[in-house]
Formats: sequence, structure tokens, C-alpha cells
Amino acid sequence: MSDWLYSDVVKDHFMNPKNVLMEDESRWPYDGKGVVGNIKCGDQMLILLRISEGKITDIRWKTYGCASAIASTSILSEAVKGMTLEDAYKLRPEDIVAKLGGLPSNKIHCSVLGDKALRAAIDDYLEKNNLPPLAGQEHVEVICSCLNVTDRDLEEAYKAGDRTWDDIQARTKIGTSCGQCKQRAMEKMHEFEHLYGE
Repeated sequence: MSDWLYSDVVKDHFMNPKNVLMEDESRWPYDGKGVVGNIKCGDQMLILLRISEGKITDIRWKTYGCASAIASTSILSEAVKGMTLEDAYKLRPEDIVAKLGGLPSNKIHCSVLGDKALRAAIDDYLEKNNLPPLAGQEHVEVICSCLNVTDRDLEEAYKAGDRTWDDIQARTKIGTSCGQCKQRAMEKMHEFEHLYGE
């Protein structure tokens, strides 16, 4: 396969994914459940966690996605075992991509499903057990440094119906100073399309 665009680590985690929820585990007991994605885009993910004394002790997952989504979630599932909920909550897609030895730029958006589903599963566990939420402690990326617009601001804009550069400029004033953030902002909007769809 001479035209393989992925690292050997990605190939291994795609061909031999770890901690996948198998059909015979359909009743796998879990403490937290997270589901994110948009099946219309072909990307949807389920993460189930077992948690004991504030640490992730086991994990299972299932995804409808590409090689990047499968490999990203596989390596994420290995990385979080034994982590505290606080540390796992702060994992970023960039951390996962680095563990994979990189991904093609047009596939980076696939790596965001895992950390979002992981946070959703942790949120589910905390809510079910009446524990304080961790929301707001995850890493935020400043997209527009001139006006301090973050990826969280863009995510909220997407949820509110914004789709175009003009839409997000009107809501957040992003890029109205130097405009150097436009490409990254639209990459993030593309990621949110895969997460939430129409």
C-alpha cells in the first residue's frame, strides 16, 4: 500500500482497534455514556466508561467513521485508562493526533469526535452521581487573538445556526481586525458540521 497517507501507528490502530464495543458486549455495564456526531456525515461515536474512585478503569467505544476516527478513538481509549476524570476531560484532539504521529490535514476533524464523546460520557457520569460538573475546564483554542474568539464561541455560533464566515462575523466579530483567522475558523465550523450536522 504505497499510497497510504497515515503513520504506522494510525494503520495499527485502524487495523487492530483497541477497546471496541463488541456485539457480545451489548450489555457491557458502564458508569458513563457519551454519544456525539452526525450520522448524515458518516461520523458518529459512542463511548462507555467504567469509573472507580474518580479514575477511568475501563472503556468501550463504537464509531461509524473513517480510518482517522477509528484510529483516534482506539488510541484515546488506551490513553485514558487509569486517568483521573479531570485529566481525561482536558484531553485535546491535538494530543490524540500527536500520539498517532499526525493525520492528513483534511482528516483532523475526525479526531474531535473521541474527545467530545469522552467528555459527554464523563458529564453523564457526573450528572448521574450528583457530582460537580467539569464543563468549562476543557482546553479552549483561541481562534481570533485580536478579539479573543475561541473555538467554544464558534461552537455556540454553530449551534445557534451560523454556517458561513459572514454569519460568525456578525455574531462574534471574528476577523474584523486582521482577518488572519478565517481559515482556522472555517475549519472549526467544518468540524462542528461533522459533530452536529444539520
